[in-house]
Amino acid sequence: MNSTKQTILDLARQKGILRARDLGEQKLSRVVLSRLVNDGMLLKLSRGLYCLPERVVTEQSTLAEVAIKYPNSVFCLLTALQIHELTTQIPHQVWLAIDIKARVPQMDYPPLKVMRFSGEALMSGVEDKVLDGVVHISTTCIEKTIVDCFKFRNKIGLDVAIEALHEAWRDKRISMDRIWEFAKICRVTNVIRPYLESLNG
Repeated sequence: MNSTKQTILDLARQKGILRARDLGEQKLSRVVLSRLVNDGMLLKLSRGLYCLPERVVTEQSTLAEVAIKYPNSVFCLLTALQIHELTTQIPHQVWLAIDIKARVPQMDYPPLKVMRFSGEALMSGVEDKVLDGVVHISTTCIEKTIVDCFKFRNKIGLDVAIEALHEAWRDKRISMDRIWEFAKICRVTNVIRPYLESLNG
């Protein structure tokens, strides 16, 4: 039993956030999880998610939890702006892009704002990032995030999209060719064109 406990604790240390299903993959008993929680050696974050008590909690910790629970989701819009440090606001919801036919993710905390994308609009411009040093997440790249903000300007506000575009341009973090490429995919070329022209003016 002690060796099983130690193996689980080592796994939690390695992964940062441990999923109950990880134990099944390692052929370890899930019963031990409850004992480790009762003994104060593990913390239960939410259903099926655990971590070590000494884990350092950051602004991005909740994003890491969402990514582990829903690995096929892509962080987008306001949450992607936060990840890319293109907004000073911390969204009170986590914005996720999922396939148009996928089951809607649900968590007690944090609250999720789910956007449905299809085909190329979902798959293009997605990049891998690492949170908390160990958790891999999928998020839209800066250019795709900005284009999505223009596409969903009625939901997040046109001012947010314009501010992100100006800030990314000022800091030389975007390629106009890539912005235009995603604008064509998302069918917002007419919307975004005047704002791009104003940057080059």
